[in-house]
Order: sequence, then structure tokens, then C-alpha cells
Amino acid sequence: MAACATLAPPERAPAPFDLIGRVAVRHDERAFASNVRWHHLADRDEIWLLTPAGQTLAYIVSDSAGATLTGADRSRYSAPDVESLTRQGLGWELPLTYLAWWVRGEPAPGTVAQNVERDERARVVGFVQDGWRVTLVPDPSRENGRLPRRLELADGPLVIRMIVDTWRSGAGL
Repeated sequence: MAACATLAPPERAPAPFDLIGRVAVRHDERAFASNVRWHHLADRDEIWLLTPAGQTLAYIVSDSAGATLTGADRSRYSAPDVESLTRQGLGWELPLTYLAWWVRGEPAPGTVAQNVERDERARVVGFVQDGWRVTLVPDPSRENGRLPRRLELADGPLVIRMIVDTWRSGAGL
């Protein structure tokens, strides 16, 4: 069942979570893949992009002071936000501002989600928000299938695929 109506975004900040998974990026005829660990708090994000052996390729920190990326070679980049930081340091944009909601299976507040699609259980499985086409595959084992196991984000030639292997949420993180 698909819905063509616009879905109003939630009015709350996303709750803390910690996830471990994998990310694959395709852009400008180039590809990037790594493991990912993301520790999200209401006022701070820490993201590690890792090799299969667990070595850090990039460490990203975002908070009210801005964003920094430290590369494996100890190169350091700073920017006012993660989106411009990852464009500068990685060559592709990570839409972290929205992703904290999308990884929960819901549109982000502040801009309207369009072309909302739902599955047979009325879970959101796709939408377009701020130029990004977001496709979600729910994980039946997490929060009654509300949290996605897989996400695909597309903005023109940039495609980001994320698989969530481990998810923890709650105020104690």
C-alpha cells in the first residue's frame, strides 16, 4: 500500500542511540565502503568509519561548536556542519542532520517529506526529503519492525547504502 500524501515530520529531538553497521557510497563513478559505528546523543554525534579489521579510516565528531573529521593519516578537517565537512574531507556528503531521524524510520523535522510510501503494516518505507530519495527496509526484530535494517539514500549521482547490524537506544547511552 503506497500513500501519496505528505507526512508531517515529528516535533521531537531523536533519542540517543548507538549503532554498528556497514556503509557503501557511490558517487562520481567512485565507490567507498566501510564498517560504521555511530554514537548519537541529542547534542553530539561521533561516527567512526572503519576497515573490516577495525582500523579507523575516519573519525567524525559533530556538536554545537561545529564538526571535525580526523583521517587515518591524522589529517584534520573542520567545518560548521557534517554535510560540508564530509564533502570536504571525504568527497561526498553525509546528510547526518537528517540521518539521525531516517535511521529510525521516520522523516526529519524542519522540511516536509513527499511521496511517502508505506508497506502493508503502514510502516514508512520510502519518501523524498530535501532532495534525498530515502528507501527503508524494516527489520522485524527491532521495535516491532519500526526501525530499518537497511537504508538507501540517493541525491542525484550520490547513493549511500547503510545496513544496521546492531542497534541500542536509550537515555543511558
